[in-house]
Amino acid sequence: MKKILIISGLIASVCFCKAQNTDIELENVRKVIELSNANYADLANKGDGSILTKYTEDACLFPPGSAPVCGHEHISSFFKGSPKVKVKFTIQHLYGDPKTCITEESFYEMTDPEGKKMDDGKVIVIWKNTKNGWKMHRDMFSSNHPMK
Repeated sequence: MKKILIISGLIASVCFCKAQNTDIELENVRKVIELSNANYADLANKGDGSILTKYTEDACLFPPGSAPVCGHEHISSFFKGSPKVKVKFTIQHLYGDPKTCITEESFYEMTDPEGKKMDDGKVIVIWKNTKNGWKMHRDMFSSNHPMK
């Protein structure tokens, strides 16, 4: 009986330590994603393709009211000619493997450069850990308001 209690205690402590490591790793990934989200609109507004540094080579956007937009060439075209905006993302949930792939659920608020609210909505991004760091692999977003 004593052996069973000792083994059970060891197993529980290993699981607890593993959960703590995962929480710390997930918090580190959260910080990376928050930093990436903070300058997302700035890169998109440049119109020079620098927004592509946020995405994997085989990334896809899933914008509302249109077909998926996949690959750097098409994603770059999607952002060209877009209006200049500011976007604030608020992460609601992150889950997944903090070593390979994370899913982000966020809300966004979009304003024009002067701060006038243009839109708000929700985002789901699948982040992939690449040799160049965490990149968006799938990016799905939609407004909280009916399409005009």
